[in-house]
Amino acid sequence: MEGLPLVLDLTGTFVFALSGALAGVKRELDLFGVLVLSFAAANSGGITRDLLIGVVPPGAVADWRYLGVSLFAGIIAFCFSSLIVRLSNPVLLFDAAGLALFAVTGASKALAHGLNPVMAIVLGMVTGIGGGMVRDVLLAEIPTVLRAELYAVAALAAAAIVVVGHMLQLPDAPVMAVALISCFTLRVMAIKYRWRLPVAKIKDERDPGVAKACSKDPEKS
Repeated sequence: MEGLPLVLDLTGTFVFALSGALAGVKRELDLFGVLVLSFAAANSGGITRDLLIGVVPPGAVADWRYLGVSLFAGIIAFCFSSLIVRLSNPVLLFDAAGLALFAVTGASKALAHGLNPVMAIVLGMVTGIGGGMVRDVLLAEIPTVLRAELYAVAALAAAAIVVVGHMLQLPDAPVMAVALISCFTLRVMAIKYRWRLPVAKIKDERDPGVAKACSKDPEKS
């Protein structure tokens, strides 16, 4: 069971790398650009997590497997993008899978390094959303976490399940499985049914009431 977090971490690295690489392919980047996006999307969250908990150098830099998995996924996406894009929303599906995997491994690693439960949940979320944020920023887009349906909330839910299971001293594998399924299902359902948090809106000045008020002559008021 000691190797389970590493397996999940590398699996998350692979699927997030696919999401980053596919996003680059859709923007018609060259091979180098696709590989950069695949590595950034796959490892930014983990690097941020490791730096915050004092693991230096971060695992994505110290362990060649993270780079190898990222580049391998990027090459697959670059060479076989026409086959992958036939899936329904492949970027979103890989992103949801990566979000779940990284939220779980992020919370687990934070707990292993002695962080308190609240901060372990927060770091699980940060690990999950970090790669997607960097990917979107590199593509000059508003990060998905700031506009998408229940993105960070799904990562928080997965991390919370891991932390609660740890506090109750439940077996790791079943707890992680429940957390993964919960996060992925919540994210996919949110995409399908457009569940989202309240969105900030500014009242349109073309609204009849606002327009009428603005059109009044100040001298007559």
